[in-house]
This record gives sequence, C-alpha cells and structure tokens, in this order.
Amino acid sequence: MPNFSYKAARRNGGIEQGQISAASEQVALRQLREKGLTPVRLQVASGAELAAQAKSGKGQRPAVRLRRQKSTIGRAEIQSMTSELAVLLRAGLPVDRALKVQIDMSGNPAYTELLQHLLDSIKGGKPFSHALEARSQHFGNFYINMVRSGEASGRLGKVLSDLGEYLERSREVRSTVVSALIYPAILAVVAVISVIVMLGFVVPQFEALFDDMGDALPGLTRAVIGMGNTVKAWWWLIAIIVAVTGYGLRNWLASPAGKAWSDRTLLRLPLAGNVVFKYETARFSRTLGTLLGNGVSILQSINIAVNTVGNSVVRSWLEPLAPASKSGRRLSDTLMESGNFSSLVIQMVRVGEESGRLDEMTLELARIYDSEVQADVKRGLTLLEPLLILVMGGLIAVIIVAILMGILSVNDLAM
Repeated sequence: MPNFSYKAARRNGGIEQGQISAASEQVALRQLREKGLTPVRLQVASGAELAAQAKSGKGQRPAVRLRRQKSTIGRAEIQSMTSELAVLLRAGLPVDRALKVQIDMSGNPAYTELLQHLLDSIKGGKPFSHALEARSQHFGNFYINMVRSGEASGRLGKVLSDLGEYLERSREVRSTVVSALIYPAILAVVAVISVIVMLGFVVPQFEALFDDMGDALPGLTRAVIGMGNTVKAWWWLIAIIVAVTGYGLRNWLASPAGKAWSDRTLLRLPLAGNVVFKYETARFSRTLGTLLGNGVSILQSINIAVNTVGNSVVRSWLEPLAPASKSGRRLSDTLMESGNFSSLVIQMVRVGEESGRLDEMTLELARIYDSEVQADVKRGLTLLEPLLILVMGGLIAVIIVAILMGILSVNDLAM
C-alpha cells in the first residue's frame, strides 16, 4: 500500500504535516477529511521522506513551515496561493483563517509579507478584493475583479478555484512555448561561438603559411583570412559594439515606438505571426470567458480582457468591442467588420451570443487556440532546428573550404 505525504489544515487553523498509508489518493483524501483535516497538499511520499519517518518514528509533525527558496513573488507563488486558498475556502475556513494557514506554511519572506498584509487588511474590516487592490502589481485588474465577483455572489471559493485553473493553464501554455525555444536558442549561440572561434583562433594559425602568396590566393581565402585578422585584432571593439547595440535595441524595443514596431513585425512573419495571433486571441478569449462565467458584466469583462493582450496591434483590433457592446451591437459583427479575425473566432462568438453561452464558447475557443499554438510551435521548431544546423554547418564549411583552397594553391605554386 503506497504512502502519501500530506499537509493539511486543522479546524482551528493550525497546520499538520505527516504521512498516511492508503490504497489510492482518493482514499487518502477521504481518510484525512474523516480526521477533520482539510488537505492542502497530497503527494506520494519519496524515499527520503520514508527514511526520515522511519528514523524519527513519528507519523506526523504539527505546524511545520514549508520552505521556499525564492525571496521574490512570481506567477508561481500567486498561482499556488490562489489554488490553496480555494481548497481552504471550499472546505469551510473563513478567508482570514485560510490566509493564516498559508502564512504558517510559507518560508519566503516576500510572500509571507504579502499574505500578512492581506490578513491585516481583512482583520481591519476591508473586503478581500480591497486588500488585493493595494497590491495590484502582483494581482492585476483581472484577478481583483474576479475576486470581487466571488464576494458579490458568495462563491469566493469557486471563483478562486477557477482563477487557479486559469493561471495554471496560462503558465502551461507559456512554459510550453518557452521550453520549445530553448534548444534553438542554444543552437544559435553555439553557431555564433563556433564561427568566432574559427575566425579568431583557427584561421590566423594559417596566416604564416599564406604570407608569400599575395594575390595568388583565392579570393575566398583572402576574405576569410581578413575576417579572421579583424576578429583577432579588434575583438574587444566588436564586443563593445555588440553590447552597446544590444542595450540600445533593448531600450528602444521597450519604448512605445519600438514595441509597436516589434508587434507589427511579429505578426507579419510567416510562421511566428500566426502563432502570436492565436496566442493573444486565446489569452483574450480565456480571460473574457472566465470573467463572464463568474458574473462580471460584459462591458467590464471586455475592457479587462482587452488589457490582458500583450501585442499592441491585436489589442487595437479588439478595442472597438467595448464601445460596440455599449451601443448594443453584437461582438461577432464587430469582429467580422475588422477583417482581422478568422471565421472560427467570429462563428464561436456568434454562437455564444445567440445561445446565451458566450462564456462557454470563448473558453472553448481559448482551448482550441491553445492546442493549435502548441502544435504550431512544435511544427515550426521541426523546421527551424535543421535550418539552424544547416546554417551553422554551412558557415563552418565555408571557412574550412577557404583554408583548403589556400593550401591547394600553395601546393600548386610549389610544383
């Protein structure tokens, strides 16, 4: 029978950590609830945990503080806080006691300070949504309005559960794209370093062999040797130019003009443009559907969803939706008139409006586009990786061929 390690909240708000033997995860959860515990985390116990338990002879340890290595607050911390709060609230704990449980489990100073601020605000008589507004840099309007709708409807636990799923889904899509780009980025860096090493260190080794050849050397050989000498003599200047250019380009891209240019350029790229469009449309649809499904007004939902779109060009295409909705027009008609959205987007929104299930249809659209984004990224990388290898091999091959041509020329003169 497998062992499960758990962290659970007692009815008085305290934290209990230990291990339990059960036939399955569902059975373990039921056993914990029968003991009056609210499971926060449950996972199969590792070998190290089992050894520690056997050595100590204890099955449970009360009020254990969970270690967190990071000292900053990122998306992972917010997602974890949201999911754990949802579990505790749906188990019947009030918000203040649920926050106290999370504070007892935290080992991250910045995260603990955030939770303590929220707890102090609630104890001071403020609603949870108002406490979040003071830390809007961590949560944003979407998160705060979702919590506000949960407070108004009395379904805060359900809303936080939906929020946790939304954040987890967004993280998964982002992680998939980033992880897929790591290998091509490594290939590109290796290609650049290989060419620099060949030009700066390998090619100059043959210069003495070619000194007496003069114009008799093939043009390609002379060009490669010239580039090698330039890299060897002026590498420090080249490094400074690259660093200054990179810094300036980064600052310019962060400016409104640079951001607008990069957003337009991305959408025009053959493969990446379609991926960016689908990614941003999925983000908008997921946000809109989540907000509508939790009772936020359609006008407010549209405004918040539009502001979550990162690409300024796609955002400008979506901005007419709020005025159109305010004037009583259909969103699908506005999307069709813009001429920038696919028939799938228009039809899904139209079906949602006609059936009164706009929240469900936009969430379904987000799921479809999320799947297509992941498939398109994999398909693009299938083409990009061999292309990078060919380019890297081609550049090195040109350098090697140039050196071999020079050596053959020396042999011809000797004969």
